[in-house]
Amino acid sequence: MSTSFRVTPWEVEGLVNYDRLIKEFGTKPLTDELIEKTRELTKSDLPLFLRRRFFFSHRDYDLILRDYEEGRGFFLYTGRGPSGPMHIGHIIPFYMNRWFQEKFDVNLYIQITDDEKFIFKPDMKFRDAKMWAYDNILDIAAVGFDPSKTFIFQDSEYTKIYEMAVPISKKITFSTAKAVFGFNESSKIGMIFFPAIQAAPTFFERKRCLIPAAIDQDPYWRIQRDVAESLGYYKTAAIHGKFFPPLTGLSGKMSASMPETAIYLTDDPDTVRNKIWRFALTGGQATVKEQREKGGNPEKCVVFKWLEMFFEPDDEKLLQRYEDCKAGRILCGECKNYLIEKVQGFLKKHQRKRKIMEPVVKELKYTGKLAREMWDRSIPKELS
Repeated sequence: MSTSFRVTPWEVEGLVNYDRLIKEFGTKPLTDELIEKTRELTKSDLPLFLRRRFFFSHRDYDLILRDYEEGRGFFLYTGRGPSGPMHIGHIIPFYMNRWFQEKFDVNLYIQITDDEKFIFKPDMKFRDAKMWAYDNILDIAAVGFDPSKTFIFQDSEYTKIYEMAVPISKKITFSTAKAVFGFNESSKIGMIFFPAIQAAPTFFERKRCLIPAAIDQDPYWRIQRDVAESLGYYKTAAIHGKFFPPLTGLSGKMSASMPETAIYLTDDPDTVRNKIWRFALTGGQATVKEQREKGGNPEKCVVFKWLEMFFEPDDEKLLQRYEDCKAGRILCGECKNYLIEKVQGFLKKHQRKRKIMEPVVKELKYTGKLAREMWDRSIPKELS
């Protein structure tokens, strides 16, 4: 088996070794002590994202917990690059953000980077990026954030973000951007400037920022951490999630551009059933007889991995399914049917909430007035 993999802000290839990735990216593992401290401070049960180490790495999460415990608080930031329809893998970090917002009672800023997708994708038209931005915002809003503490904004429309990007861009040299992102003389100038735009929301408040997101976005925060203190702000903190696997295997991540790998948030029940039956890789044996005799291998099964990462919140039920699979007491078809029901149920609720959010988003009411006013008060003195 190949041990090579590749993780950048734009692509993920191979079977990712997360322990090795922590060393390569220079982050820290999310320890039992930090997770227990989170439980103590929130006085609540932890979500499966933390219990099962879906979020596995961090930068300064310990300082976030210290700031909260000592009364300074923090704020949240995450985002979405709108290049197409959202799938299940895209939405998971937003549920982690919702949990942090609910339990710590903090503001959340969600950046929709339609500018990035237009600049970085050669075939993307700007009007299409803006169209997908609206479509994606509906899915994000359906997660159910506190509107008074949430600001969802689109870069091409909320141009005030440029005010913060300017002083950031003045601190970043081309050699730094080149070293972090691999830019070269053929890179478009919009690409080279964009890291300043993506870092800007980390300066929206004069508190420490926490970014719950997939680890492939970490290079942007490395640059922010290089310049933040010279601008009078905190280095941003981050808590990193794993990649949600495609239906077709455990390597790489689910891709919106490859329909056979993904379940989209707008898929109907029949489409969900057909995709999981046709494409979901299992860890079962070649025949029913062999499965009964030898058992299956849940470690190599996408169906089990999806249940573990999102669709089976009950720890006891998940463990029982694991043991039944290993012992040959359950067949792959039964697991597929179980997952199909779980996914269909989730999407039915999500699509109903998405429909409810349509008039809200259209009327621009989901803009978080409180959060916006707080950012207005935090603009650096040299720009006010």
